[in-house]
Amino acid sequence: MQEEEKVLMQCLFFTSNRFARNITKLAEKNFDFSDLAPSYFYMIMVIHGQPNITQKELCQKLSIAPSTSTRFIEKLVKQNLVRKQTSGKQTMISLTEDGEALYVAFRKGLKSLFEDYNEILGKELSMNLSLMLHEASQKLEKNN
Repeated sequence: MQEEEKVLMQCLFFTSNRFARNITKLAEKNFDFSDLAPSYFYMIMVIHGQPNITQKELCQKLSIAPSTSTRFIEKLVKQNLVRKQTSGKQTMISLTEDGEALYVAFRKGLKSLFEDYNEILGKELSMNLSLMLHEASQKLEKNN
């Protein structure tokens, strides 16, 4: 094995980005019922699970910056998938009827995505990889 190949294989940055590109392609295939990027569906899922969530809570649950959440929320508002209600200094976010319908479609697509990558990677590797990535992400987030 050449030195460059070894570096590519052992570099967490390169390998995780390669994995992200591949899993994104698989997700896009399973979420082809909408023109939204897969990341938006996870926001919809969190809002579904906690109606009237604040933007700050949403950022914490999704580990995203406020500027990112603002951009996502505005796009979802424009598509009539979420609504914002202001109460004092807090803005609450909840799903519209269209957002709820999209959530149902997302859950079906998510089930299909799980089945696809479990078939490709195997159930045990899929679960272990997900848990390890989650743990590694938490450690990196604490350090940044």
